[in-house]
Amino acid sequence: MSRKHDLTQAGRADHVQARREHDASDRLLRLGAGALDARPWRPSPAPPSAVDLVQFAVWRNADLDPEDVLSALSLLPAAHAEVEGLESALLFIARGAGLTWAQMANAMGFNSPQACQQHFNRLTARQDAGS
Repeated sequence: MSRKHDLTQAGRADHVQARREHDASDRLLRLGAGALDARPWRPSPAPPSAVDLVQFAVWRNADLDPEDVLSALSLLPAAHAEVEGLESALLFIARGAGLTWAQMANAMGFNSPQACQQHFNRLTARQDAGS
């Protein structure tokens, strides 16, 4: 297959995933997630994040039908990406604050400073590839 065909297929897959996430968000917002208080660090009227919506689904689990649960599951890739973005940002801030890789590795449970630094490099590489 040609590179152009591969890119077209990837674009379609991205479009399908984006539509799935949009539909899932709408479904959970209609179930009541839209009434969640805004986070103080998120400007109003920003909608709840994927992490917020997944947490809402977990909190409301007894009231969810299987389609609601599937909606929450379809938001997990976006929630993972959000958490990874937070993690890399916090590691970046920690380095800027003068913390060593050894200190950060200890706080995060890594076996070595090198493992922590490699983890950070993998996170940022995935974010760069996704943008």
